[in-house]
Amino acid sequence: MNSRFAVAVHILTLLQQGGGTPMTSEYVAGSVNTNPSLVRRLLGMMARAGLTTSQLGAGGGALLARPADRITLGDVYRAVDAGELFGMHREEPNPACPVGRNIQAVLQARICAAERAMQAELDRTTIAELGSDIGALDAADAPRKAG
Repeated sequence: MNSRFAVAVHILTLLQQGGGTPMTSEYVAGSVNTNPSLVRRLLGMMARAGLTTSQLGAGGGALLARPADRITLGDVYRAVDAGELFGMHREEPNPACPVGRNIQAVLQARICAAERAMQAELDRTTIAELGSDIGALDAADAPRKAG
């Protein structure tokens, strides 16, 4: 898994925290601390998946396409990072070796189980829940910042 997933979740959570105010890719990139072109690329991927939309014109920018409590981390993963989590051998292992001829079959079963568990976990958490967690952490951090 690469950083696209984490950046996409950051983008969606920022949009959720914005309360329906469109955000430019430049503004979002400032929060993520990345290039606006990466933000635009991810927004495009998420728009194709029905997670974000764009408002054109003055004051335009990115918005959530549906309520944050209806966007799961699994939705985000499938939109931007749904490749193989674990890769198999690049070259076919040696079929004359007992391990070589059987490793892919036994390993593939374990990998499929791990990927299903990861997907199930991601499908249990919504962007709204992350926004709530961020609000709680920020509130708990506020007294320390003030003092």
